[in-house]
Amino acid sequence: MDSFTILAQAARGAGPEAEEAIVPIDLFWTQITSLSWLEAVTFISFGVVCLFYGWRVFKILVVINFGLLGLVIGMGITEKIVGLNNQLTGGLVGMGILAVLSVPLMRWAVCILGAIAGGILTSGIWYACGLPEQYIWAGGLIGFVGGGMISFIIFKAAVILFSSLWGSGLAVVGCLSLLHLHLGESGQIESLVFNLKWFLPTVLILPTVVGVILQHKFLKNSKEWEL
Repeated sequence: MDSFTILAQAARGAGPEAEEAIVPIDLFWTQITSLSWLEAVTFISFGVVCLFYGWRVFKILVVINFGLLGLVIGMGITEKIVGLNNQLTGGLVGMGILAVLSVPLMRWAVCILGAIAGGILTSGIWYACGLPEQYIWAGGLIGFVGGGMISFIIFKAAVILFSSLWGSGLAVVGCLSLLHLHLGESGQIESLVFNLKWFLPTVLILPTVVGVILQHKFLKNSKEWEL
């Protein structure tokens, strides 16, 4: 089945009966509402640094990302193994293993993160366009393959892409949290997040694009840069 067939099926299935909530908007909203103002400002600060200078600290970001990935995988594996109920221990072991492995395999790790970033961006575009969520994997797959190919061909592109997306995510969560705290229980931010499908992808993608442009400019003018 080619991509055109998938898109055609998605268009035909875009009726109300085909709508099924797959994207975890509740999870995003919980993260937004759980932050204090100090945590929100911290998110924004780190996000801005990653947006502008992610190419300078990308190694740290790679280790953090793979550490978190190892934590999730370790907890999941521990949960499925009979007799092992301590998920935290399994998560910490997985976090340590992947974090350590990401250092000698830095180039491969960056390319994987670049592919994941591409998948997230195209999935966001799919969601923003109001296409059925059960086919969102098709949109994500396009970005994953495209991002992976670009990452292996142009290594710097992978660094800029994933660090810009990382920074954008932190900054957006922090800004939305501050707005939610400022507006109180008016429900305006919650309405934007849950009722307008284009809102979250737009506020995530636009800063990412700005970060990509700025990092490319800074990186081009930098005399020394190496893996």
